[in-house]
Amino acid sequence: MKKFYFPFVIFLLHTCLVFGQPDRTDPYIFDYLNNEDDRAFFLGAKDRFSSYALNGPPTSPVRPMAEWEEQQAVILTWASEFHILAELTRQLKNDVEVIIVCENANVVRNVLNNLDIDVSENVRLVEDDFDSIWVRDYGPNSAYINDVDTLIMVDWIYNRPFRVRDDVVSERIAQELEVPLYTTSNEPYRFVGTGGNYMSDGMGQSFSSTLIVDENSMLGIDGVDEILRSFMGVESYVKFDILPFDLIHHIDMHMKILDEQTILVGQYPEGIADGPQIEANIQFLLSNFTTSFGTPYKIERMPMPPDNNGLYPHQGADYRTYVNAYIGNKTIVVPTYEEQYDVPALARWGELMPGYNIQGINCNTIIPRFGALHCITKEVGVKDPLRIVHQQPECLNLDLTYNIEALFQHQSGIAEASVFIKQLDGQFLEHSMLELAEDDMWGIELSSIASTSIDSIEYYFKATANSGKEMLRPMVAPGGVYEVANCNPVSTSTIQNIDTKLMNAFPNPASSITCIPVSSSRQTNGKISLIDVLGREVVDIYEGPFYKGEKKYFFDALPLKEGVYLLQLQIGNQIQTQKIFVGK
Repeated sequence: MKKFYFPFVIFLLHTCLVFGQPDRTDPYIFDYLNNEDDRAFFLGAKDRFSSYALNGPPTSPVRPMAEWEEQQAVILTWASEFHILAELTRQLKNDVEVIIVCENANVVRNVLNNLDIDVSENVRLVEDDFDSIWVRDYGPNSAYINDVDTLIMVDWIYNRPFRVRDDVVSERIAQELEVPLYTTSNEPYRFVGTGGNYMSDGMGQSFSSTLIVDENSMLGIDGVDEILRSFMGVESYVKFDILPFDLIHHIDMHMKILDEQTILVGQYPEGIADGPQIEANIQFLLSNFTTSFGTPYKIERMPMPPDNNGLYPHQGADYRTYVNAYIGNKTIVVPTYEEQYDVPALARWGELMPGYNIQGINCNTIIPRFGALHCITKEVGVKDPLRIVHQQPECLNLDLTYNIEALFQHQSGIAEASVFIKQLDGQFLEHSMLELAEDDMWGIELSSIASTSIDSIEYYFKATANSGKEMLRPMVAPGGVYEVANCNPVSTSTIQNIDTKLMNAFPNPASSITCIPVSSSRQTNGKISLIDVLGREVVDIYEGPFYKGEKKYFFDALPLKEGVYLLQLQIGNQIQTQKIFVGK
C-alpha cells in the first residue's frame, strides 16, 4: 500500500519548496560581511530583534559543553534539503528530541507522517522566522555555569547580512526551552562566530580556524580569546591555519573531537588537496598543545573520499567528508556518497565509536554547498547533566595493584559511583568507588585481576546522583567501553634478579617519537629492538653498553604500520619484553 503514498509525498515536498522557508542566500560561502556598510546594517538589524537575551557574560565560571555529552534536543531548520532533514529526524528522534524550526508546522507534519516518521513523540515543531538550513552556524551554543549547575545558551553574531532572521533563532529556542541566553551582540562584547568553526573538549579547550580572528579583526587575537573565556569558559584556544580548498574555512569539514583525548581528522592521499595543510595543523597541535589532562592528543584518521569521477577538491570536485557527522546521544549520523567509499568509512566509525548506532545519510545534494550533517544540526545540552570524565591511561600494569579514577558531577551531588571491569568469563563485575579528597574525584585501588598474558582490560563507569539520576560512561556501555592495554611488565620476582630493567615506554600507544627508559644497577652490554607480531626485528633501536643509572632511548613510530609490537631488551640470555601499540 505504501507505494500509493509516493505521489502525495512528492506533492508535499514540492509544497515545502514553494511555501516552506526558502534558503535565500546560496551558495553558503559567498556572503560574509565585506564592508563597513554591510556590518552596520547587520548589527542594527540584530539589535532590533534582541529582547530576551542578556547583555554581557555570566558572572560565575562557565564550562563549554562537548558535543558527545548528554543532549535534551537537536535543532533543525526546515529550509531546504528536506529529504535529508526528514532522515535526520527519523534516525535521531529515538535518542534525542528533534526540534524543527519551520514556517508551517502542518506542512512539515504531513511530510514526515507520510514518510512513516511519527511526529507525535520526541519531535517538536516550532513555527518562527529564519532564512537558511545552516543552524550549526547561527544556533545557540550550550554551556554550563559551575560545571553542571545551570544550562545556559550563548548567541554569537552571525555574519551573513542577508540572513538577519537566522540570527534570532537562538533567542526563539532559548525562550522555547526556558534557558538563559547571553548575547555577544552589543558593545563592548560584539563578537562574530559560526558554530561550524568551533569545537570544544568540554573542559575549557576549544578549536577554530584562524577565520575566527579574521571575522573579529576589531578585537584581535587577545580580544577573541577574552570573549570566549568570559562567555564560554574557554581557557585554551587552538587556532589552525585555514585550508586552501575548504572555501568556508570551518574546521567541522575535516575535524571532529571524539572525546577529551581523541581527535578525528580527515585524511587525503599524500600530497593531495588539503592533506598537507591538515597534517601541518595536526603537527602544530601536537607540538604546542596537550589535552586538558596534560597528555598528548590521540589522532585518528578518516579518509576524505573523491567524487564519482575520482577527483578531489583541488581538481574542482565537491568537498566530500565523512568527518562532518553528528553525535546525538547514542546515535551518530554520518554523511554518505558512494557505496565503495561509504562502507569502509562507516566501518571506521564503528571501530572508533563501538556500541553507538552508526547511520549513514546520503549527502550528495548538499555537499556542493560546502556542508553536510554537522552543519545542519545543533545540539542542546540537558538541564541536569550527570557528568563523568575519565583520563584513559596509556596502559595499566594488570599484574600489579593499579588505580582507576574518574570525575563525577551533578547539581544534586553524587550518591554512589562504580566501575565495571570485564572478567575472563566475559562478564562485567561491579566495583564500588570511593570519593577522594580532590573535589568530585572518585577512585578505587584494585589488586591484580589478570596476568601478563591478558592483552587489555575493558571497563566502564556508572554513577547515581542524589536526585536518583543515573549515567554511564561511555554512554553506550556495555556495548562500548574503555579498553586499556596491559603494559605487560616483567614480573616483580624476575625484575629483582635483573641488573638492567626495561621501564614503561611512553607514549603508548605511540604515533611519533617514543621514549624507552632503561634503568641499570651496573654497567652491562645489551640490545633494544622493536619486534613485530611475527617475531621479526622491525627497528634496531640501540646496541651497546648500558651504564649505571637511568637512561632514555628513542625510536620514531611514525613510519610504522598500525598494530601491536614488542619492545625487547636483551642482556646476555635474559630477555625482557613490553607490548607497545602503534596508532596514527
